[in-house]
Amino acid sequence: MGAGNVQGRRPRAQRGDLACARVLAHPRASSRAATPVTRVPPDSSADPAWRSPDDPRLAGLHGLRHWLLDDGSLTRRLVDSGGAFRVQRLSQRWATPRASERRVLANGLRQRALVREVALRLDGEAVVFARSVFPYASLCGSLAHLRKLQGSSLGAILFSAPDMRRSPFQVALLAGDSRYLPPALRQDRPAWARRSVFRLHGQRLLVSEVFLAPFRPWAPGPGLERGWRRRVSAAILPATQ
Repeated sequence: MGAGNVQGRRPRAQRGDLACARVLAHPRASSRAATPVTRVPPDSSADPAWRSPDDPRLAGLHGLRHWLLDDGSLTRRLVDSGGAFRVQRLSQRWATPRASERRVLANGLRQRALVREVALRLDGEAVVFARSVFPYASLCGSLAHLRKLQGSSLGAILFSAPDMRRSPFQVALLAGDSRYLPPALRQDRPAWARRSVFRLHGQRLLVSEVFLAPFRPWAPGPGLERGWRRRVSAAILPATQ
């Protein structure tokens, strides 16, 4: 190959950024080629009533704060519990985020996102349902690999990144048969849920977690959150939040 041809080629990273820019410019065509696209509008009635943990309407939260608001790695907590830990990917698709998800991510009304839903299992039993929302822009550049997580743990990636920051939690109490949960994970009793916006390499993504009936909270004590408190920042959220 001649020197002129070599000089004319763009670096691989730059070519990747240009490809991602084309996805942003033409999301429908690009997403069809990569991941299935849902054509069903988000069900607003299934969106939990997310609130601040200090909201007086959240009765009964006091005794749960030591684990529900632990801002350390949930993956690490589950792995350290001693059971056989596994991430089961339930779905991954390009979709329109729910209204409250668009607000906390400052996502436009017509902007699609990659929505990934998984079950975190211990000894084969689903203990946590997790829903992650990745805006198009967050999947460019150094975070492009997040499109190919398959059955890998997103939490392990987030908490290994030195520049990771997260917003304070919002929490909700879901009915066990809430349509926010996949049919196979619905249950007889209510379930507590939490969500937080992560900022990584200057990009935002949203992670929501629902603690299912088989989940066993860890005992109160010095929590992982003490080591991660410096990474929690309300500045990650849009000014309207």
